[in-house]
Amino acid sequence: MADIISPPESGREAPGAAPLSEQDTVALIELMFFAYRDFVSDPDEILGQFGFGRAHHRVLHFVGRDPGMTVQQLLDILRITKQSLARVLKELIDKGYVYQKEGEHDRRQRLLFLTAAGEGLRQRLMRPQIDRIRRAVAAPGGGTAAVFRKLLYHMVSPQNREAVRGWIERACLLGDEGSRG
Repeated sequence: MADIISPPESGREAPGAAPLSEQDTVALIELMFFAYRDFVSDPDEILGQFGFGRAHHRVLHFVGRDPGMTVQQLLDILRITKQSLARVLKELIDKGYVYQKEGEHDRRQRLLFLTAAGEGLRQRLMRPQIDRIRRAVAAPGGGTAAVFRKLLYHMVSPQNREAVRGWIERACLLGDEGSRG
Protein backbone atom coordinates (compact mmCIF):
# COMPACT_ATOMS: atom_id res chain seq x y z
CA MET A 1 0.00 0.00 0.00
CA ALA A 2 3.01 2.29 0.02
CA ASP A 3 1.92 3.92 -3.23
CA ILE A 4 -1.19 5.51 -1.70
CA ILE A 5 0.76 6.68 1.26
CA SER A 6 3.16 8.80 -0.71
CA PRO A 7 2.79 12.49 0.16
CA PRO A 8 0.47 14.56 -2.01
CA GLU A 9 2.14 16.50 -4.77
CA SER A 10 1.10 19.82 -3.23
CA GLY A 11 -2.25 19.79 -5.06
CA ARG A 12 -0.70 20.14 -8.51
CA GLU A 13 -1.36 18.06 -11.58
CA ALA A 14 1.20 15.42 -12.49
CA PRO A 15 4.15 16.89 -14.40
CA GLY A 16 3.21 17.45 -18.02
CA ALA A 17 -0.50 16.74 -17.44
CA ALA A 18 -2.96 19.27 -18.78
CA PRO A 19 -5.57 20.52 -16.30
CA LEU A 20 -8.99 18.93 -16.72
CA SER A 21 -11.59 20.94 -18.55
CA GLU A 22 -14.89 21.67 -16.81
CA GLN A 23 -16.63 19.23 -19.17
CA ASP A 24 -14.15 16.42 -18.43
CA THR A 25 -14.43 17.09 -14.70
CA VAL A 26 -18.25 16.94 -14.79
CA ALA A 27 -18.05 13.71 -16.81
CA LEU A 28 -15.79 12.21 -14.13
CA ILE A 29 -18.24 13.27 -11.43
CA GLU A 30 -21.05 11.58 -13.31
CA LEU A 31 -18.97 8.44 -13.82
CA MET A 32 -18.30 8.42 -10.08
CA PHE A 33 -22.05 8.59 -9.38
CA PHE A 34 -22.78 5.73 -11.78
CA ALA A 35 -19.83 3.66 -10.55
CA TYR A 36 -20.92 4.10 -6.93
CA ARG A 37 -24.52 3.23 -7.79
CA ASP A 38 -23.42 -0.03 -9.40
CA PHE A 39 -20.72 -0.73 -6.80
CA VAL A 40 -23.31 -0.78 -4.01
CA SER A 41 -26.13 -2.41 -6.00
CA ASP A 42 -25.09 -6.04 -5.46
CA PRO A 43 -24.57 -5.68 -1.70
CA ASP A 44 -27.80 -3.65 -1.45
CA GLU A 45 -29.71 -6.57 -2.96
CA ILE A 46 -28.14 -9.01 -0.48
CA LEU A 47 -28.71 -6.64 2.46
CA GLY A 48 -32.37 -6.31 1.49
CA GLN A 49 -32.83 -10.05 2.03
CA PHE A 50 -31.93 -9.47 5.70
CA GLY A 51 -33.79 -6.20 6.17
CA PHE A 52 -30.44 -4.40 6.43
CA GLY A 53 -29.15 -1.23 4.79
CA ARG A 54 -25.83 0.36 3.91
CA ALA A 55 -25.07 1.35 7.50
CA HIS A 56 -25.24 -2.35 8.43
CA HIS A 57 -22.87 -3.10 5.57
CA ARG A 58 -20.35 -0.51 6.71
CA VAL A 59 -20.45 -1.80 10.30
CA LEU A 60 -19.93 -5.39 9.14
CA HIS A 61 -17.09 -4.31 6.87
CA PHE A 62 -15.12 -2.22 9.35
CA VAL A 63 -15.64 -4.48 12.36
CA GLY A 64 -14.60 -7.43 10.20
CA ARG A 65 -11.45 -5.59 9.11
CA ASP A 66 -10.53 -4.57 12.67
CA PRO A 67 -11.99 -7.07 15.16
CA GLY A 68 -12.01 -5.68 18.67
CA MET A 69 -12.39 -2.07 17.56
CA THR A 70 -14.26 0.16 19.99
CA VAL A 71 -17.62 1.72 19.37
CA GLN A 72 -15.89 5.11 19.44
CA GLN A 73 -13.44 4.06 16.73
CA LEU A 74 -16.35 2.92 14.59
CA LEU A 75 -18.16 6.23 15.18
CA ASP A 76 -15.02 8.09 14.10
CA ILE A 77 -14.88 6.11 10.85
CA LEU A 78 -18.57 6.16 9.96
CA ARG A 79 -19.31 9.70 11.12
CA ILE A 80 -22.86 8.87 12.08
CA THR A 81 -24.66 9.71 15.31
CA LYS A 82 -24.39 7.47 18.35
CA GLN A 83 -28.13 6.88 18.09
CA SER A 84 -27.88 5.70 14.48
CA LEU A 85 -24.99 3.40 15.28
CA ALA A 86 -26.76 2.08 18.40
CA ARG A 87 -29.79 1.14 16.31
CA VAL A 88 -27.70 -0.62 13.65
CA LEU A 89 -25.53 -2.41 16.22
CA LYS A 90 -28.58 -3.57 18.17
CA GLU A 91 -30.03 -5.15 15.03
CA LEU A 92 -26.75 -6.83 14.12
CA ILE A 93 -26.26 -8.09 17.67
CA ASP A 94 -29.87 -9.27 18.04
CA LYS A 95 -29.67 -11.18 14.75
CA GLY A 96 -26.36 -12.81 15.67
CA TYR A 97 -23.93 -11.06 13.32
CA VAL A 98 -21.98 -8.96 15.83
CA TYR A 99 -21.09 -9.38 19.49
CA GLN A 100 -19.43 -7.07 21.95
CA LYS A 101 -17.13 -7.52 24.92
CA GLU A 102 -16.01 -5.21 27.69
CA GLY A 103 -12.57 -3.71 27.30
CA GLU A 104 -9.87 -5.44 29.33
CA HIS A 105 -8.43 -2.19 30.71
CA ASP A 106 -11.57 -0.05 30.62
CA ARG A 107 -14.80 -1.87 31.34
CA ARG A 108 -16.77 1.03 29.85
CA GLN A 109 -15.33 0.28 26.43
CA ARG A 110 -17.34 -1.96 24.14
CA LEU A 111 -15.14 -3.96 21.80
CA LEU A 112 -16.87 -5.18 18.64
CA PHE A 113 -16.43 -8.50 16.86
CA LEU A 114 -18.20 -10.39 14.09
CA THR A 115 -19.69 -13.79 14.74
CA ALA A 116 -19.09 -16.55 12.20
CA ALA A 117 -22.41 -15.60 10.59
CA GLY A 118 -21.34 -11.95 10.52
CA GLU A 119 -18.05 -12.81 8.84
CA GLY A 120 -19.89 -14.98 6.33
CA LEU A 121 -22.25 -12.13 5.48
CA ARG A 122 -19.35 -9.67 5.24
CA GLN A 123 -17.59 -11.97 2.76
CA ARG A 124 -20.80 -12.44 0.78
CA LEU A 125 -21.29 -8.66 0.55
CA MET A 126 -17.68 -8.06 -0.42
CA ARG A 127 -17.43 -10.74 -3.12
CA PRO A 128 -19.26 -8.83 -5.91
CA GLN A 129 -17.38 -5.66 -5.01
CA ILE A 130 -14.05 -7.46 -5.16
CA ASP A 131 -15.02 -8.88 -8.56
CA ARG A 132 -16.08 -5.44 -9.81
CA ILE A 133 -12.80 -3.79 -8.70
CA ARG A 134 -10.70 -6.58 -10.21
CA ARG A 135 -12.58 -6.29 -13.54
CA ALA A 136 -12.04 -2.52 -13.59
CA VAL A 137 -8.32 -2.82 -12.88
CA ALA A 138 -7.91 -5.61 -15.43
CA ALA A 139 -9.82 -3.76 -18.17
CA PRO A 140 -7.72 -2.67 -21.16
CA GLY A 141 -6.37 0.79 -20.44
CA GLY A 142 -7.64 0.52 -16.87
CA GLY A 143 -4.29 1.32 -15.32
CA THR A 144 -2.96 -0.42 -12.27
CA ALA A 145 -4.33 -0.90 -8.78
CA ALA A 146 -1.80 1.70 -7.63
CA VAL A 147 -3.34 4.30 -9.96
CA PHE A 148 -6.82 3.60 -8.58
CA ARG A 149 -5.58 3.66 -4.97
CA LYS A 150 -3.83 6.96 -5.50
CA LEU A 151 -6.88 8.51 -7.18
CA LEU A 152 -9.22 7.41 -4.39
CA TYR A 153 -6.75 8.40 -1.67
CA HIS A 154 -6.43 11.90 -3.07
CA MET A 155 -10.22 12.23 -3.23
CA VAL A 156 -10.24 11.99 0.56
CA SER A 157 -10.21 15.44 2.17
CA PRO A 158 -6.63 16.46 2.95
CA GLN A 159 -7.42 16.86 6.65
CA ASN A 160 -8.63 13.23 6.76
CA ARG A 161 -5.87 11.56 4.77
CA GLU A 162 -3.61 10.76 7.73
CA ALA A 163 -6.47 9.02 9.56
CA VAL A 164 -7.36 7.08 6.42
CA ARG A 165 -3.72 6.17 5.87
CA GLY A 166 -3.44 4.91 9.45
CA TRP A 167 -6.66 2.91 9.12
CA ILE A 168 -5.57 1.24 5.88
CA GLU A 169 -2.10 0.42 7.17
CA ARG A 170 -3.49 -1.05 10.41
CA ALA A 171 -6.30 -2.97 8.70
CA CYS A 172 -3.88 -4.44 6.15
CA LEU A 173 -1.54 -5.53 8.93
CA LEU A 174 -4.44 -7.13 10.79
CA GLY A 175 -5.47 -8.91 7.61
CA ASP A 176 -1.95 -10.27 7.18
CA GLU A 177 -1.34 -11.24 10.79
CA GLY A 178 -4.80 -12.28 11.95
CA SER A 179 -7.10 -10.52 14.36
CA ARG A 180 -6.89 -9.56 17.98
CA GLY A 181 -9.31 -10.74 20.61
